[in-house]
Amino acid sequence: MDNNKIETLSTVRLQHSSELYKIVDTLNRTLKDNDLMFGLALDEENEEQAIFTIYRT
Repeated sequence: MDNNKIETLSTVRLQHSSELYKIVDTLNRTLKDNDLMFGLALDEENEEQAIFTIYRT
């Protein structure tokens, strides 16, 4: 696999919470050496929904 390529492993939509970023931050800090990265974004159409994504780097 190309070293510059990021692979999406999973995406899930959930109700947004102001503290979700803490989980994403902890996962990124803990699992970065396992070539995993985690993302969190607000749904552009519904800001009460968050999109959590797991990537392989």
